[in-house]
Amino acid sequence: MPEEDRPKGTQGEGRPSGAGAAQPPVAEQSPVAEQPPVAEQESPAAEQSPVAAQPPVAEQESPAAAQPPDADERARRNDEQMRRNEERMNRLGTASIPRLILEFSIPSIIGLVVNGLYNFIDTIFLGHGVGAAGIAVGTVAMPFMVIGMAISLLVGQGGNALAALRLGEGKREEAERILGNTFTLCIIFCVISMALLFGFLDPILVISGATPDIWDHSKNFMMILGAGFIFQFLGMAFNNFIRTAGDPNRALWTMVAGTLACIVFNWLFVLVFQWGVEGSALATIIGQALSCVLVMWFFVFSKRSPLKLHRNTLRLNLPLSRAILALGTAPFILQLTQAANAFVLNNLLVKYGMLATDIGASGALAAFGVVGRVGMFIFFPILGVAMAVQPIFGFNFGARKYERVRTTFIQSFVWVMVIGVFFWALVELFPAPIINIFGIEEYLVDFSVLGLRVQMFMMPIMGLQLVATSYFQSTGQPGKSTILALTRSVLYLTPLLFLAPVVMPMLFPGVTPLAALYYSYPLSDLLSVATAAWLMVIEARKVKQWIAERDATGAPRCVT
Repeated sequence: MPEEDRPKGTQGEGRPSGAGAAQPPVAEQSPVAEQPPVAEQESPAAEQSPVAAQPPVAEQESPAAAQPPDADERARRNDEQMRRNEERMNRLGTASIPRLILEFSIPSIIGLVVNGLYNFIDTIFLGHGVGAAGIAVGTVAMPFMVIGMAISLLVGQGGNALAALRLGEGKREEAERILGNTFTLCIIFCVISMALLFGFLDPILVISGATPDIWDHSKNFMMILGAGFIFQFLGMAFNNFIRTAGDPNRALWTMVAGTLACIVFNWLFVLVFQWGVEGSALATIIGQALSCVLVMWFFVFSKRSPLKLHRNTLRLNLPLSRAILALGTAPFILQLTQAANAFVLNNLLVKYGMLATDIGASGALAAFGVVGRVGMFIFFPILGVAMAVQPIFGFNFGARKYERVRTTFIQSFVWVMVIGVFFWALVELFPAPIINIFGIEEYLVDFSVLGLRVQMFMMPIMGLQLVATSYFQSTGQPGKSTILALTRSVLYLTPLLFLAPVVMPMLFPGVTPLAALYYSYPLSDLLSVATAAWLMVIEARKVKQWIAERDATGAPRCVT
């Protein structure tokens, strides 16, 4: 339904401004109050009449008479707050798109970068406090940590995308049911994940490539992180909803608070108390717990939230839950396949690292771990834009404002290209200083610099794949978003990880099998971007057709 045809008010919006506050009920209803001359004559009858004695009270407006009853004041304030909350959400369909992208992207980018700092900071403190062995532990644990993020995105982004669509259609109560079902799904997946982790930790360590010299530390690190799954799941999942609720700045500072706590406790536990990798894991959990509490407080207690987490919305609705999981499948598969590739990569690093005597297995894990952290840190700003425009895509698609959807896609792609070019130039100009931030041993610096430059080669155009995936997810097309998510991580990257170490040394004798693993990433990026471009060309034709069909019905045209 077009924005112009959809009711914009809330329950209290029909009430005149200030009604019941500036004029007491008695003064409004009293006919004598409208006849001051009677009060001025002060006749005996007027003195004895309790009704006639009240005009001076109305004229003086004493504090007692001017204040409405507490219940009326609370209702007025609630109505006003609800009106402001509705306006915050409805502006997704009316405000300037460049302004919306800027407003939503900056907090989202900062928030994701801040959230990504958990792993980044862990690696820095472990590198300086423990050395290459500490970084290797983080690399071994990375697939496990990515799986946790994947589950959070499955439920959180899926629920958020569906809620944005329903809000665009004007279905606020259903959006709140989606919020409640998302909470319940988080709890269910948390219990399942913890049971699987603690039941199969040793096989997970074997698959993840843990070597005997880091086995015990890796096991302790993963057990501590697993114990805090509930904070990661709820915190990350519900942070997405804060942006859809129209408060991107709050979504940002809840992440910032957790990251600052992580930094402080990492410094305290790793460098001061010398607790090693276990202390770093504990610091991460404390930071995630703080973010989780702040996020959940907003939906349970804050009056500024237009969406509330009610007890009666927690009961699972199977069709609703299936829709949430369907829309969250794309980011889930994207992260899950990254975890699968991390398992594959770790084992290949151990295999080919042992053949490279100057690097070694632990050295290969440490070098690729550093390059991976930097790549992930650079990847998050681009992902932040793709995530930020989800509610804009979903709301306007649900409201049939297809011109705004198209404009949002074009402008968000320009944003991610600019970000990609900036970070690509940064990596090309200052690779060694970036690598040295992690305190990695000198003999691994050159190998890490090579990997950083090779892996970031396609960064300027890589954002197209992410924005296209976000578009299909937000517009209720999970099949296409899932295909795009699979292209980079499964369909292209996994085969290349096995082929590159065999083929490239034959074609380029100066490239070792270990170094050839680096080249798998830009080749996979190129193929996935080409696939995304092809799907979006087809989608652009459909959008043009939808606009024509909408205009044929006589619906008002959308102004972007």
